[in-house]
This record gives sequence, structure tokens and C-alpha cells, in this order.
Amino acid sequence: MVQKTSTANGSPTANSWGAVLSMTLSVAMLIASEFMPVSLLTPIAESLDATAGQTGQAISVSGFFAVAASLLITTLVGKLNRKWVLMAMTACMLASLVLIATAPNFTVLMAARALLGVCIGGFWALATAVIMRLVPAEKVSKALAVMYTGQATAAAFAAPIGSYLGGLIGWRGVFWALVPIVAINLLWHWFALPSLPSSSRQSLKSLLSVLKRPYFARGIVAVIFTFAGAFSMFTYLRPFLETFTSLDVGMLSLMFLVLGCAGFMGTWLGGKLANGRVILLLKILPTVMGLVTLALLGFGHIVLIVAMLLGVWGAMNTAMSVGWMSWVSQNMDDAPEAAGSLIVAAIQGAILVGAAFGGVLLDHLGITGTFVGSAALSAIALLLIGSGRKLLKPA
Repeated sequence: MVQKTSTANGSPTANSWGAVLSMTLSVAMLIASEFMPVSLLTPIAESLDATAGQTGQAISVSGFFAVAASLLITTLVGKLNRKWVLMAMTACMLASLVLIATAPNFTVLMAARALLGVCIGGFWALATAVIMRLVPAEKVSKALAVMYTGQATAAAFAAPIGSYLGGLIGWRGVFWALVPIVAINLLWHWFALPSLPSSSRQSLKSLLSVLKRPYFARGIVAVIFTFAGAFSMFTYLRPFLETFTSLDVGMLSLMFLVLGCAGFMGTWLGGKLANGRVILLLKILPTVMGLVTLALLGFGHIVLIVAMLLGVWGAMNTAMSVGWMSWVSQNMDDAPEAAGSLIVAAIQGAILVGAAFGGVLLDHLGITGTFVGSAALSAIALLLIGSGRKLLKPA
């Protein structure tokens, strides 16, 4: 039996890092599961007799249910031990992957993605608050950076490996390959996570009271535009690379690998800036991502430049989560579960809106319209962040 990593009330001890690592693997699997359709968009669409824009809604539907789950999870689970709640979310992820791999039609695929959305929203809503209980206060930023290494890893390898393996074993085989990893992760939670009892019950009223804080409300709106701008482009990156840059499957995999590997740099950069210059980081993100998106339209026919631009975009993509979650931990430390629920709902809602918005533009205006729309959303996010003073908790 693995030694417990916390006291009965969930206080941190020196052995909590195994639990943090188990959550890191969950993050990697969540990211891989949620965004794998990006690298497999075309074959999934062809197999299920759907358009690329329609198949992109498979990301939107998971986002919709993630929004609902993130808002309701802390209310519905009440005082349940957070260890068992996190394990339930991981079990939902396992079930959704099996359903996706066996989906006979587009309807079943969407239902499976909805179940995945429940897992995503529930896990992310609790993750920051759980991390704050697993490690001492002075180690929270480090633990968050470790957890988001899972995001960087998935971003680096899930898309290129998914794209490559999809050409060898089909898109269904790619999702089957994730199943045993998630099953192992579920067992790891069982042994590594400490008992995390909850002594309080969140309510919708408590969520609203947090949202009434002006600096937090402004931050939430900025989050929505930042992530919507990013994912209205990212969701349809493969069609862009296929039609605009004219890449084959092998080069597609290489491009996704470049984009993903840059995420490790983004995680490092995010961790460094978030400690004392989180507002600077939040301003850099939409600025650079919007400019890169427009630059792709201008230089999209030059493979080398495309690779460089995707590397920059990939770094900013992983830094987004680190930056905004660090902002929450620094400015909402008195209500981490409520703030966590709301910001996760905002992020997932933004992914939903961004993917849907990009899909509509793709089907009606083409890929150029999708990318211009993405850059416009990023510009609005930058205006909302402004100098950053209005995003900070009053002294």
C-alpha cells in the first residue's frame, strides 16, 4: 500500500507529489482525448459522412457539457470526498474513449464527446483547489506548472502521433490506444491521491457572489475571448495545412509535433512570468497568437515559415492555461473551488464558441475567414486586459 499523502483533513505532506503526478497524467489524457479530433478531423469526417465543419462540432459539444459540469460539479457533489469525485471523472473519460472508438455514426460520436465533456469540466473545476490542498502554499505555483506539463506533453505528442497512427491503424485505433493508459491512470488515482474530504457545500449563489467581483468578472470575459480566439483557429488547423500549405500526412504530423514541442517552452515561460508578472503574460498571449494567425495567412505557402510560426503559437497555447490559472490562484485564494468552476466554464465555453464560430466561417467563407475571425477575437481579448490593473484583487 502506498503511504498516504495527506492528513485526514487533506493537509499537505512531503509525499503529495505522487498525487500531483497522477493528476498530471490525467491532464495529459484529457488534452489528448479532447483535441485528438483536430489531427484526425478529415478522416473522421469522411468515415462518418460529415463535413469538416460538422466534425469540428465534436469539440464544441464536449465544450458545452464541460461548461455545464464545471458550473454544477461543486454543487452536485456536495461534501463528497474529492478523491472519489476525481476518480469518477477519470472513469467517465475511460468510458467516453471506448464509445468514440466504437462509434457507428456521427450521433454516437457526439454523445461520447458529451460524456467526455462532463469529465473535462468536473476535473478542471476541482483541479486547482485540489492542488492547493496537496502541497504547501509556497509550492502551489510549482505544482500547477508540473500538472500543466501534462498539457504540454499531450500538445507535443498527441496530435502528431494521432495523425501518424491514424494513417496506419485508422482513427478508431488511435482512440483505442488511449484506453489502457487512462485505465492505468484510474488505478494510480486510487493509490496516490489522499483522502480529500470537503467540509463545505458550494451553491449557485456562492458562484454568483464570486462573479460579482468586478476584477474577476472582467478577467472571465477576457478569458473567453482569449481562448475563443485560439481555438477558432486551432480546431481547423489541419484543413489549413492541407489546403493552404498543401502538406501530406507525414508533413502534417511533423508540423503538429513542432507545434506541440514548443508547448514545453510555453509551460516554462508561463511558470516564470506567472510568479511575478502574470499580467504581462496575459497581455502577451492574445497579442502574439493573433499576429501569428494573420502571419500564417500571409506566409502559409512557405513550409519553413509555417513551422516557425506554429512553434511560436504552440508556446503561447500552453502558456495560456498556466497564466490564467496562476491569475486565479493569486487573486481568488479565498474561494478557489468557486473561482475554479467559473474559469473552467469560461474556458470550455470559449472553446465551444470558438470551434463553432470557426466552423461556420470555414463552411461559408473558407479558411481565410476562419483565421481572420480568430485574430479579431484575440484583439478583443487584448483590449479587455488593457493595462491589467482592473484584473487584480484590491489590496
